[in-house]
Amino acid sequence: MDASREREQFDALLAGYVAGTLAEPARLLVRSHLDLSPVNRGFVRDLEAAGGAMLEEIAPVRIDNRDAMLAAIFQAPIFQDPADEPISVPHRALKTRLPAPLFDFIGKDVADLPWKTKLPGLKEYRVAEMDGCSASLLWIRAGMAMPAHTHHGSELTLVLEGGFTDLHGHYVRGDVAYADDDVDHRPVADDDEDCICFAVTEGSLRLTGPIGRLFAPFMRG
Repeated sequence: MDASREREQFDALLAGYVAGTLAEPARLLVRSHLDLSPVNRGFVRDLEAAGGAMLEEIAPVRIDNRDAMLAAIFQAPIFQDPADEPISVPHRALKTRLPAPLFDFIGKDVADLPWKTKLPGLKEYRVAEMDGCSASLLWIRAGMAMPAHTHHGSELTLVLEGGFTDLHGHYVRGDVAYADDDVDHRPVADDDEDCICFAVTEGSLRLTGPIGRLFAPFMRG
């Protein structure tokens, strides 16, 4: 995957976020990215503004039974998305290691999570299984190389701490890496710091290298 294609896919991800078409775990990842990195906030605002301008240009459509529809809307119970509920203590005052949207969703900080060891040097915390996606936090020991793998589907990875390198480049805090079934890669955590990532996958992971196949039974579940 070249850099231009990866950029196009990331722009499409942000456009899907603005349009509201992403699965909830992917929306959570994008919100967390925007919390960590200001680079794409302007682009998202421009997309939102463009969408608003398009709506203003659409000719109004007559609605039948308007009064009955409004009455039904006002009588319906108000739905409050748990992700939108404010926490009792301001997030910044808590000095958490997680971006605000992710901390609000999980309700705990990195040190308080029940991490599960998957391999020597690799721990995982399962965040959620929803909308056909699996969302996890991964804690990778400094300098560790992940098993070579590809995907039956797609994978989004947001770096929260540290960084990693694969065949596409070097990713650090706030960066998002994209992989799919065309990508066979072997991410390696930076030598100077443990790498903590938020990964959202659609479909399953398939280990491809000889070492990865050896550990495959331990990577399931």
